[in-house]
Formats: sequence, C-alpha cells, structure tokens
Amino acid sequence: MNAVRVLIVDDDPLVRAGLSMILSGDEEVSVVGQAADGADVPEAVARWAPDVVLMDIRMPKVDGLAATEALRRQPGAPEVLVLTTFDADEFVLRALRAGASGFLLKDTPPGQIRAAVLKVAQGEAMLSPSVTRQLIAHVAGGAPPERGRSAEMLGMLSVREREVALAVAQGCSNAEISTELRMSVATVKAHVSRVLTKLDLNNRVQVALLVHDAGLA
Repeated sequence: MNAVRVLIVDDDPLVRAGLSMILSGDEEVSVVGQAADGADVPEAVARWAPDVVLMDIRMPKVDGLAATEALRRQPGAPEVLVLTTFDADEFVLRALRAGASGFLLKDTPPGQIRAAVLKVAQGEAMLSPSVTRQLIAHVAGGAPPERGRSAEMLGMLSVREREVALAVAQGCSNAEISTELRMSVATVKAHVSRVLTKLDLNNRVQVALLVHDAGLA
C-alpha cells in the first residue's frame, strides 16, 4: 500500500515543522511538501500531487478558505483538512461547505492527526458527533428558502440513499451505517457515492450540512 501523500499549508514555520515531524517516519503517511500561503497551493499541488492537504485558515495573502474553494473545484483534487485554533467557527463552516473533509485543532494530539489524515484519504469525514452538533448550531437558523431548496435536493434520493444521507449527517462511519442499516460496507460506499453524484457534492461533510440545512437532523 502506498503512503498517503500530505501537503502542509501554514504561514507559521513552527507549525509546519511540528506537523512535518509528527507525520514523518510513518510508513503510512509521507509529507511531500510545504507551503506558507494559500497563494502557493495550486503550484504546490501540481508539483507534489498530494492525497491530503493540511490547510491553515488564516494566512496573509490568500486564506485557507479561498484556497480550499479554488482547489476543490479542480478535477481530481486532493482532500482538505482544515487547521484551526477555534473549533466550529464561521470560517471552518465555510471551508466545510467549500469541500473540506473536516478540520483539526492545532493542539490535536499527534496520533489523532495521523489518524485523521488516513481517514480522509479513504474518503471518510473527519467530524466527530460532538463537532457535528456544534456545526448544527451554526446552520439550524437557516432561512426558509434555503431550507426548502435543501429539502428539494434530498427529494432526488431514493429511500435507501436518504437513509444513508441521514446517517452520514449524524457523523456515522461506513462501518456504523453498515450495522445500523444492515447492509454491507461495500453497499454503503456505493450508496454514498450515488448520493454525492446525485446531489453534485464533493464529500460526506457537504451531505451532512445539506441534511442539516433541510432541518432533517
């Protein structure tokens, strides 16, 4: 199995060095490059072809939000894990809507950072149930027109796909959905893939946010 290739983007050289040290020497993870600003992300991604980008939000020239939005619009874009000092703030929420697969606090223990990188590289979302509840608080007051549009989009799904989408919104992993809905993990993955395709979304986090926008979770 090839190691997951990671690009670290942060304007603080100490943060970059610390993350590189945490992830270096691991057979399953390889830090292939670093960048100091969101403006450098396109060139860095083209040069090093990472599987996962650890992306700081607040940077001087191009912030992580704009960099994530631009990156996730590209075909075959790497997954993005947002780095932040505050959990579930408005910038994190915007980054998740832009296509980030989750976020990490900068004081996250080393083992959890490694596990998060591996998780998003496999297509999972890096959102614990507690974090999901915090995000719900940010979207619960959505305007009725937005809620109606979200509900209309979910109406495009089959009954089974809708059940899977609701489970994703609860922060469940594929294995947990498999147990809850009594289907194989492979079937769960197939349903998740169809949900993403039908709704024209990038990842599971965006599915979760859409379900919450619709007032169904």
